[in-house]
Amino acid sequence: MAIRRALLTVYDKTNIVELARKLREFDIEIISTGGTMKELRKGGLEVKSVSDITGFPEILEGRVKTLHPKIHGGILARRDKGEHVSQLSLYNISPYDLVVVNLYPFEKVVSSGQTDEDIILENIDIGGPAMIRSAAKNYPHVTVITSPDHYQTLIEELAENNGATTLEFRKRMAKTAFERTAAYDAAISSWFQSGKDEFPSTLNLSYNLKSSLRYGENPHQKASLYEMPDYSFTSLAKGKLLSGKELSFNNIWDLEAGLLMALDFDQPFAAVIKHTNPCGAAIGISLAEAYRKALDSDPLSAFGSVIALNRWVDIETANLLHETPFIECILAPGFDGDSLELLSTKKNRRLLDVGEMKRTPGNALEFRPLTGGVLAQSPDRHEIDKDELQHITEKRPSDEELEELFFAFKIVKHIKSNAIVICKNMATVGVGAGQTSRVDSSIIAVRKAGDRAKGAVAASDAFFPMPDGLETLANAGVTAVIQPGGSKKDPEVIEAANRMGIAMVLTGIRHFKH
Repeated sequence: MAIRRALLTVYDKTNIVELARKLREFDIEIISTGGTMKELRKGGLEVKSVSDITGFPEILEGRVKTLHPKIHGGILARRDKGEHVSQLSLYNISPYDLVVVNLYPFEKVVSSGQTDEDIILENIDIGGPAMIRSAAKNYPHVTVITSPDHYQTLIEELAENNGATTLEFRKRMAKTAFERTAAYDAAISSWFQSGKDEFPSTLNLSYNLKSSLRYGENPHQKASLYEMPDYSFTSLAKGKLLSGKELSFNNIWDLEAGLLMALDFDQPFAAVIKHTNPCGAAIGISLAEAYRKALDSDPLSAFGSVIALNRWVDIETANLLHETPFIECILAPGFDGDSLELLSTKKNRRLLDVGEMKRTPGNALEFRPLTGGVLAQSPDRHEIDKDELQHITEKRPSDEELEELFFAFKIVKHIKSNAIVICKNMATVGVGAGQTSRVDSSIIAVRKAGDRAKGAVAASDAFFPMPDGLETLANAGVTAVIQPGGSKKDPEVIEAANRMGIAMVLTGIRHFKH
């Protein structure tokens, strides 16, 4: 279909003058509004004003300018219907063959942390989505372009077809247009929902394609990475890959597990992640100390791991990382210049800068996809206070043991259930994860810890259904245990703790992670 008349009205004016010049080469008439019209005229282009077409000025500070029958009639009219063509003639409406519109940057404004409601509301576009939807609905007769990214594609299409576009091209651009308006409306809906504790009656999730991945969990699976455009908190999707080859599906999933752990700690923290579970995690006085302790937890399992850190990587930490055999990826809020130079010398080691460590508020929702549905829940953010603990054994934990227990219980919530973690000196020394019985997780944690279990503490993500798991820990030398409680056999578990001379406290809070 030949393009004779185009409507251009854009917020993002990137390359709009260059596009208009190309359109004029095909003898296409251009109609425009406000700032776009000024930009085009400044570029030396002949442009008609929408106000000249409608006979009505832009009003309400530009809120109303294109919402008019002479605009939408010209976009929506079907050229294959005689009645439509007759009405265009009757009301002196000229049709539009091309509509180029992009929207007010609502997502960008919200993701910047803007809290002024007047500013946010002024960035909700009304006329733009209306024109996009009108043009996309009428794609058999109208071409719609919604992003500067598509200008060159449009120019090539016009060149190949002597100033016309094909039906296939128009349909593809219409699909892209409806994707854009759907994402825009979803972002607005999410903003209205943000800060509220109730679950929305309709869940509108919208993500933009960030990149294609080489493959999924396995080489025979396809995969891509998407990002939420209005997300203002720390996100892997918004991270910057500073060095190394592209991240794989499994790299990203492991890094996500590490990021969530790192966001939970204010002290310098390091986690060594394999298959979304930490084979080591620790806090320290410095980042280097935290990483050293985390690596020492299970150096054998650390081979081929991803590392999550919650501080800028200094040269001391970088030297330790550089000496570690085969690290897949390192995630951090930033890298010092010397550290980046050193760590970049291994080309297969990815370095991911995620920026400021800023986690979502507690009333945000997290999602788990289902076949044909999705689960939504609030994040697991409960932090145990000393006053919440139930001291139910004859022996009470010392103040030092209590601090270790709090650390262990914060770590265990990030480990796949059933989960047992043994900690000493604010570092994991044994992790049992993802087993179908709690005693098996206890056995694995003890085996990993070895002699380091003597004098250590342990955490369980859920209650001990029988005494055997606790007995396994006590026999290895663990002196104090933290667990939720709530089992029918709690009395037997407590009796076992007393018999074996260890302290145990109950939290009343479970940390399942399936």
